[in-house]
Amino acid sequence: MGLRTVFPVSGGREAAAVDGVSFEIGRGETLGLVGESGSGKSVTALSIIRLVMPPGRLVAGRIELEGRNLMDLGEEDMRRVRGRRIGFVFQEPMVALNPVYTIGFQIRETLLVHGLARGAAAKRRALELLEAVRVPDPARRVREYPHQLSGGLRQRAMIALALAAEPSLLIADEPTTALDVTVQAEVLDLLRDMRRAFGLSLLLITHDLGIVAEMADRVAVMYCGRIVEQASVSRLFGAPAHPYTKGLLASIPAGQSGERLVSIPGTVPALGQIGAGCAFEPRCVERFAPCAASPPDESMVAVGPPRHDVRCYLNSPAKTGGKQ
Repeated sequence: MGLRTVFPVSGGREAAAVDGVSFEIGRGETLGLVGESGSGKSVTALSIIRLVMPPGRLVAGRIELEGRNLMDLGEEDMRRVRGRRIGFVFQEPMVALNPVYTIGFQIRETLLVHGLARGAAAKRRALELLEAVRVPDPARRVREYPHQLSGGLRQRAMIALALAAEPSLLIADEPTTALDVTVQAEVLDLLRDMRRAFGLSLLLITHDLGIVAEMADRVAVMYCGRIVEQASVSRLFGAPAHPYTKGLLASIPAGQSGERLVSIPGTVPALGQIGAGCAFEPRCVERFAPCAASPPDESMVAVGPPRHDVRCYLNSPAKTGGKQ
């Protein structure tokens, strides 16, 4: 809760790539975290597992997992949490997987590090995990190196590695990037099945609202390091409250062939170039006087459950004199 991660920018200043981010994920629940590239989604994920690389710094907030605040843990204890309690599926498995070790070795090493299995038992478990994530011919693949696998098989191996220690939370950062449509569907089906089989809580990071509609229970929309809207999937798609969310939904191709696509004007501002007001104000077609002055507070649109929260002056009557 209240997670804040900063990076140095020009002029000796620091700017927040993650700015007061708060959300919860229930047991067995999938939360979709969506937004354009540069919104801070991946930095949020790395902040949760405290792997933000210098000069970035995690400066505030609480990261609560199973009753513990991970911000209170030393690095040695945090290493035991990574992999064991929180699994991570990285955006590009070819970078995340070690190119000089076989897939089987990397899974066995994970089991050994967390004290879960060694020797013959670890070898058997590595095969079982590859079978569980539907890698064909796992007895052969377990001896192969990452470069010998296709993109889809590398992603499956990455998922097997992330699940090796049976974590309670799985973070999947753009798990279908660079995969063709057929393989994307297979990977999403796999994640859905693994969530059920392992009883996982899943944080699914993506820019694809179609994936969110198919996979998530709730969704948090992120822009310039802040959560601007958070609701159930049905509520968000049926009654979006923030102009940014409306723009994202309107941008989904749904018309007839040859129709002009809808887009949000402008681009996400670079880190450190956000004005004093709402970060989305320069691009917003519904902006009015208060928007440029200061960032809006969070307002509750619907009680729920789950709640529907939004950061927008259009939904804050006390600050707008009743403007809705």
